[in-house]
Amino acid sequence: MSAPSNPRRIRPLFGLAPFLRPYAGRWLLAFVALAVAAGATLALPVAFRYLIDLGFSPGHRGEINRYFIALFGVSLVLAAATSLRFYLVSWLGERITTDLRSAVYEHVLGMSPAFFETTQTGEVLSRLTTDTTLIQTVVGTSLSMGLRNFFLFTGGTAMLIVTSPVLSAYILVTLVAVIVPILVFGRRVRKLSKASQDRVADASALAGEVLNAMPTVQSFTQEPYENARFGSAVETAFGTALARIRARAWLTAMVIVLMFAAVVFVLWLGAQAVLAGTMSAGELSQFILYAVVTAGAVGAIAEVWGDLQRAAGATERLLQLLGTRSPVQETATPQPLPDRESGIEFDAIDFAYPSRPDAPTLAGLSLHIRPGEHIALVGPSGAGKTTLFQLLMRFYEPQAGAVRLNGVDIRDLSMATLRRHIGVVLQESVIFAGSVADNIRYGRPDATQAEIEQAAEAAAAAGFIAELPQGYDTFLGERGVRLSGGQRQRIAIARAILKNPPILLLDEATSALDAASERLVQQALDNASHNRTTLVIAHRLATVLEADWIVVLDHGRIVAQGRHADLLHSSPLYARLAALQFADAARVSATAGN
Repeated sequence: MSAPSNPRRIRPLFGLAPFLRPYAGRWLLAFVALAVAAGATLALPVAFRYLIDLGFSPGHRGEINRYFIALFGVSLVLAAATSLRFYLVSWLGERITTDLRSAVYEHVLGMSPAFFETTQTGEVLSRLTTDTTLIQTVVGTSLSMGLRNFFLFTGGTAMLIVTSPVLSAYILVTLVAVIVPILVFGRRVRKLSKASQDRVADASALAGEVLNAMPTVQSFTQEPYENARFGSAVETAFGTALARIRARAWLTAMVIVLMFAAVVFVLWLGAQAVLAGTMSAGELSQFILYAVVTAGAVGAIAEVWGDLQRAAGATERLLQLLGTRSPVQETATPQPLPDRESGIEFDAIDFAYPSRPDAPTLAGLSLHIRPGEHIALVGPSGAGKTTLFQLLMRFYEPQAGAVRLNGVDIRDLSMATLRRHIGVVLQESVIFAGSVADNIRYGRPDATQAEIEQAAEAAAAAGFIAELPQGYDTFLGERGVRLSGGQRQRIAIARAILKNPPILLLDEATSALDAASERLVQQALDNASHNRTTLVIAHRLATVLEADWIVVLDHGRIVAQGRHADLLHSSPLYARLAALQFADAARVSATAGN
């Protein structure tokens, strides 16, 4: 996902404009507050000058109180403007980061599974957390600090020239020695910042992969190996971050040393001018304060520049993610799905997964499934059974051919319309970290409690749910860790039944059940399949025997179709699969005799 970028530029930050634009009014108010605060800061040295030159002079001693009151008044304006600026820019930083995270998450949810073939979820999570936090720092703090110090620098420089053109000339000449290291080291900081963020994303991706496979890791006693792998990844990230920190430290140190060396030299010249009588003590005080303000502003700008470099790298990565287009796109002019039912048609489908373009999964496959039919898909691993499900759900697009629902090419339907008509139960059921009711209601969010309980009853899940500590309100934990495999499967089946779609896709939905539960769920699925088009990826004999039609796949092609008894004689592949997977040879023979 990452791409090389030009380390000289912070141009990627301009890509945040769409997220900043809705809050233009607040930005304007923050800018006004910032300008007022900077103006008040620049007014303080002038107040000190008059306080010293006039307040203590013999002819103006009676007015000294007025000068102190004016000085205090300037500080009140500074405090109010600074407070308002801090609140506004902090609010904007939080708000824009929230909007950015929501936009990235929404975009990722719209990506097809092809995107996740080449992108790890840990990398996406790194974008949502680490990168957006960097942007929050810039928008909520660094950007306003940079503008404030830019104002102080330009205003302070102008006032230095007004106060003493000669001394100012010396300072301006020394600025060249400060700007050069900012440019040189700033480029290196941005390059190292992007590399550091990439290494953190790598570590996050590795951790996410391992944490999602903990039973496998522990069963193979690979904890030391995985710990070493993650340790190596975070040490690499630390090394890259250390190089970035070192570069920023050198940048900051050089700027401060060079700037203050120049200031000290110029102030020495000013002291000589006061002693010679060509400059008043108040003017020198004013010049000193402006020199300090200007020097501090340059140091702050150098630090802010480093933050901008880091945020530019983070923004570039986020914009790359937001700019990634899903291979499967919504049609601009979706058609309505006709009320008439003409079934499902796979017409001359050629398909290869994007990550394996040279290994076709389906080749010239054509299949017509009439409304209400119960079709069993049978074949060895890799034959293309699950791929048919994914194409029908439009997770992928075929390279040739078309998939039609009720006579309409599914590419002409909206994703929501297509998927509302399909219910899916996968071999590996997905359970969310919520309650039992929440997981079943996922099939239809507006379902009532009574409808949820009816779906659970139909999926043979009501019995074990009643035995849970809080029944339907029982929290199931991440990925349903508090349930057995069979219980998780029945929750998933209840979810599909509650959705009540006209098409059911079952990827061996009873594979995780014991014999008693399988009979109950199989009956429930048979009832749910009534008057519905049902496609089943079948491995068990009971599933195949209940099918209206069996389709045998091999190497992405249909090699046989028919009923069980007929296929045992007409299809050697089916007979072999039956003998190996469905039952022992004697049971197959007995079934064939019937």
